[in-house]
Amino acid sequence: MKNRSPWAWIPTLYFAEGLPNVIVMTVAVTMYMQLGLSDTEIGLYTGWLALPWVVKPLWSPFIDVIRTKRWWVLAMQILLGASLAGVAFTLNAPWWFQGTLFCFFLMAFASATHDVAADGFYMIQLDQHDQAWFVGIRNTFYRLAVIFGTSGIIGLAGVLQVVFRNRIAYTWSLIFYGLAGIFIALFLYHGIKMPSEEHRPQSNTLKDDTDTEVSNSSLFTLLSSFFTKVPWRQMVVVVLFLLLYRFPEAMLSKLSTTFLQRPLSDGGLGLSPQEFGLAYGTVGLIGLLLGGIVGGWLASRDGLKHWLWVFVCALTLPDLVYVWMSFSLTQNLTLISLCLFVEQFGYGLGFTALTLYMLYFSQGRFQTSHYSICTGISYLGLMLPGIVSGWVKDMMGYQQFFLLVMVFCIVPFIVAAFIKIDPQFGKKAEV
Repeated sequence: MKNRSPWAWIPTLYFAEGLPNVIVMTVAVTMYMQLGLSDTEIGLYTGWLALPWVVKPLWSPFIDVIRTKRWWVLAMQILLGASLAGVAFTLNAPWWFQGTLFCFFLMAFASATHDVAADGFYMIQLDQHDQAWFVGIRNTFYRLAVIFGTSGIIGLAGVLQVVFRNRIAYTWSLIFYGLAGIFIALFLYHGIKMPSEEHRPQSNTLKDDTDTEVSNSSLFTLLSSFFTKVPWRQMVVVVLFLLLYRFPEAMLSKLSTTFLQRPLSDGGLGLSPQEFGLAYGTVGLIGLLLGGIVGGWLASRDGLKHWLWVFVCALTLPDLVYVWMSFSLTQNLTLISLCLFVEQFGYGLGFTALTLYMLYFSQGRFQTSHYSICTGISYLGLMLPGIVSGWVKDMMGYQQFFLLVMVFCIVPFIVAAFIKIDPQFGKKAEV
């Protein structure tokens, strides 16, 4: 089993990593909207579902010292299957909302834990050369899971709702039973195809990628080493940048989904699930991928600092497309798809700055743990605005809400102005 080809398990492993994330963050929003929840309720309740990804750095060290990464991956996949089946089962119960929300939270916890274990397993099984070689493969299959979640799952929901005469809860129940079956199949497949770990971590140590060992009781040491990495004034700037760089996107993330699908009478564009899957889940995602590729190429050529303000502009200014769509209420699917392509391309380009800055700040001792803490703070910056975004929109309406988002676009410019970056970071070394 040790000689099992990485091609046998890497594509499916990262498909399994991406699918529950898009289910919790996008599919759940669409389902609750169709079941009659207001944007205030959707923002408040689904916003909290991001919490496990925020706090996963707090329990990720224990995944290194309890059992093996392979065991955690398989255990979380069966738990994901159970939570998906739980959503399907509770959808037709009188307490459907409380039941499905609990199952989604369990799914988010299992997914966040699966992310840590899968990435750790990937690093254990592959040497540095193979890690670099397969990084594009893993990212591709993660994005394919996102396309499957938005285009496939939401589109299929629309088809089933026609077939079963708009029985919303029943059709979503069928879909989640099917998703549970997919994860049971992934669990069985990976139980056969994933190689065994040759060396189980010692029960009293934790290793990061700098070969620095720390006691499993020294989580406080890791946190304190992160927050004392730079003088406290500079640390405040770092935390504010991680929290607020994506502030406009945090306000938009859930409301863009509802805006595109709510009827014209509610100020939305009234896209069908199939149209939403095509425009947002396929065309938009292609723009996101291309933006990330272009951003990485630019940063690798001239360094992060050289392109920082271009990245900030790309992250914020394309949000204007939502202002235009909310006032025009266009029904042209081609124009809507083009707007989403532009906005998502800009987000992919602008997100490069955050990713590279987290890598830059995490350099040195405890690099893996520090990067995990950075991602947790960044997720917190997405979660908190998302919780209140629906309430703000319901108070103002989509048009004024999107105008307010454009006002908030000044925030990334402010926090980016104060960060310090080595001009050589990211730039290809000259020989």
